[in-house]
Amino acid sequence: MARGLVFIIFSLVTPMILCGRGVVVAGGAEPRPTGPNDPNRASAKAFHHQFAEFLKTFVDEAGMVDYTALRRKRLELRALLRKFDTLDPNVYQSWTREDKIAFWINVYNLQKLRIVTDHYPIRPTSRILSIYWGPRSIRHIERDITKHKFLVMDEEFTFARIEKRFFRGQFDEPKVFFALSNVCLSSPPLRDEPYDGHTLDQQLDDQAKRFLSNPLAFKIDRNKDKLYLSALFQMSWYGGEFTEKYAIERKFKDHPPQTRAILNFICHYVSPQDVSFLEVGSYTVEYMRYDWTINDGS
Repeated sequence: MARGLVFIIFSLVTPMILCGRGVVVAGGAEPRPTGPNDPNRASAKAFHHQFAEFLKTFVDEAGMVDYTALRRKRLELRALLRKFDTLDPNVYQSWTREDKIAFWINVYNLQKLRIVTDHYPIRPTSRILSIYWGPRSIRHIERDITKHKFLVMDEEFTFARIEKRFFRGQFDEPKVFFALSNVCLSSPPLRDEPYDGHTLDQQLDDQAKRFLSNPLAFKIDRNKDKLYLSALFQMSWYGGEFTEKYAIERKFKDHPPQTRAILNFICHYVSPQDVSFLEVGSYTVEYMRYDWTINDGS
């Protein structure tokens, strides 16, 4: 009887002890460690860090790119990009959500650098378009950018597919759109460092501040009671991505729901004086023409 009682107590207590030590037991799974010594975090950090020296070399603090020097190193860039293709999907799946987001931002931006570098210097497709767009506009190679295909973990992607599947679909984080570069003057600026899951929140917040500090993205004309916003905030671009997360009804009542969400988001990243104007001012919102001039710092 005593032996049977001991067995019952041991059977009840042992799973709790084993679970506390991280041992897999029936009906449960071992919790994945998330501390600084997590091998999955280490593998993600090591992967992202492979691109650090390259970005520091060719991208300056303002997000401008030395395309002249980069063109001479385009084979090195292609070798770096192959690392995205050869990554083991199982390793990727072991990473945190933040490291996965960082991964796809780095893919997107480095592939943009590749396609522009392959067509550098930009040559106008016609005299008329050179006058209309400007001789150094990215729009002269727009078809090549749109059609550009590349492999990631042995799967074919385009820029549009990455946006739709990950940034508009899997990851609910509208701030990510200020990390994606269109390699032009009106674009969110490139960083001279890779994105990394451990610092992603800070990097994305910094990107939003940097983007909104650009008069091509955010400008207030108090004399005319007008707010000028980047075309990226239009519903036809990324504007609709802010509605669910930043929707608000108690402020910005003169504006439609989508615009209220955008204004609510912007108020997190501009000066107190600008916030005051946005919250209680009477103004109209206009979207600025997008400047597609290449971000060439050569």
